[in-house]
Amino acid sequence: MPFDVRRFDIYRKVPKDLTQPTYTGAFISILCCVFILFLFLSELTGFIATEIVNELYVDDPDKDSGGKIDVSLNISLPNLHCDLVGLDIQDEMGRHEVGHIDNSMKVPLNHGAGCRFEGEFTINKVPGNFHVSTHSATAQPHNPDMTHTIHKLAFGEKLQVQKVQAAFNALGGADKLSSNPLASHDYILKIVPTVYEDLSGRQRFSYQYTVANKEYVAYSHTGRIIPAIWFRYDTSPITVKYTERRQPFYRFITTICAIVGGTFTVAGIIDSCIFTASEAWKKIQIGKMS
Repeated sequence: MPFDVRRFDIYRKVPKDLTQPTYTGAFISILCCVFILFLFLSELTGFIATEIVNELYVDDPDKDSGGKIDVSLNISLPNLHCDLVGLDIQDEMGRHEVGHIDNSMKVPLNHGAGCRFEGEFTINKVPGNFHVSTHSATAQPHNPDMTHTIHKLAFGEKLQVQKVQAAFNALGGADKLSSNPLASHDYILKIVPTVYEDLSGRQRFSYQYTVANKEYVAYSHTGRIIPAIWFRYDTSPITVKYTERRQPFYRFITTICAIVGGTFTVAGIIDSCIFTASEAWKKIQIGKMS
């Protein structure tokens, strides 16, 4: 007797003349196909889209920066002349720079009565501060008006990722125009290293930060201290990493198989129950008629 490979067929076919189509079965089959199509499209959308996974670890991710952090500052002082506005930088490594001018620009406002300061500079990865003040002016004003609006304060590379909710420009839009003109402003910043890794494995380094602030009029034994806008910073040892990922293809195929198989199985059970109940009801009706 020749070997018949059809013996291994676990999907035995039932002849059509032994099956019975019903309107209920047709309706359930159509609903089943529509439901499978809906779930398939939903899973396909999820497979094509990417997700952002974040993690925390202790490290300095940007070791090639030489211990430096790029800073971008844009601030307007509508009641202080540009000749009086300056940027000073100091930190715990001994840096003390008064009137920093590299990569900076002053734009007159209000017909010269005010000033917008835009600057890009670097700071060391140690506690320190940079402040906008009149300290570098040749002649100190008697009552400098430090009311201001901060348009931008950002650290590191600019990241524009819609799915990442982070405070890369936490002070952007800060409005202190209604403050006491003679008050100093302290912004205490905690800078957090941030890494973003895309699907190709390319990493970009930036920094987000939290901020607390206060304003005050300071005095010493010689009288009132000249006000300034202070940004006091410290870096966090914790790094936040955002990784862009896509669902593996094998998981997508597994999910599709589960959707198709599960839907057909459940639909078959429902159809079988309805058909059995219908046949039982018909027998009951025939019994009553007889």
